[in-house]
Amino acid sequence: MSAHANLERRRQAIYGWLLLSPALVLLSVFAFYPTMATLWSSVFSRGTRRKPVEFVGSENYTDLFVDPTFWLVVKNNLLYAGVTIPVSIGIALAMALWANSKISARGFVRTAYFTPTVLPMIAAANLWLFFYTPGLGVLDQIGSVFGLPSVNWLGQPETALWAIIIVTIWKEAGFFMIFYLAALQTIPEDLKEAADIEGASRWTYTRRIVLPLLMPTTVFIAVNALINSVKLIDHLFILTKGGPSDASKLLLYYIWEMAFAFFDAPQAAAMTILVIAVLAIVAAVQFLYLDKRTHHQ
Repeated sequence: MSAHANLERRRQAIYGWLLLSPALVLLSVFAFYPTMATLWSSVFSRGTRRKPVEFVGSENYTDLFVDPTFWLVVKNNLLYAGVTIPVSIGIALAMALWANSKISARGFVRTAYFTPTVLPMIAAANLWLFFYTPGLGVLDQIGSVFGLPSVNWLGQPETALWAIIIVTIWKEAGFFMIFYLAALQTIPEDLKEAADIEGASRWTYTRRIVLPLLMPTTVFIAVNALINSVKLIDHLFILTKGGPSDASKLLLYYIWEMAFAFFDAPQAAAMTILVIAVLAIVAAVQFLYLDKRTHHQ
């Protein structure tokens, strides 16, 4: 009996590892190995013909911390994330509440909200380039009707990053709306009927019942929005290329520029490791703290 039990336990273990192996292989090839290779690269110097690669330890990281351009990019990314995350989530929630209500042409409204999400990143950037072009763009054409001067939205340090922020909010709000819409449709109708019987207003029902039940979805969306805020690169290639004067340069674009324009792969690797570390901390906070506080039984 004991031998049979051991054989059955071993068979279940093999079956479990077979189920895990596809995901484990994919994670190892596309996540674990690249991360370790990047970490290894970040502790070596950039090699040249006259000066071979050598171990420098944390020198690449200390160089980053004294680099004013790095801190400017960090500041840009913090402003970019601080605006795009709450605004896009707020707009997505408002759109989902409206699209989930009993209105006419509800399917058309949902499609209209979701359309920007399905557009390719490059196509969306070119579309907004048409809006922002000085003199010929839609915004300047509208402004000229009211006698406003032409504005180079993408060519001024004061407006370039804000122009990128608007494009991101327009692109992401519809995507986040889908998650909210799916969560709203899981809320039992009995809760709305009970609130109506108690005489609760629509605002009270939304604030006291709907929003707390949507908190797990909100946390999930917020973490995804944070990840998206450090991986924007497509729009910058088309719209500003990080300019003018690095005013719209963000972390991932700076990493790409350091690696493929300045050919400083170790410095780019060091920045990548820092970004991964920050995202890992955020994920840990989500799973160990926020996730427990926001799920309702």
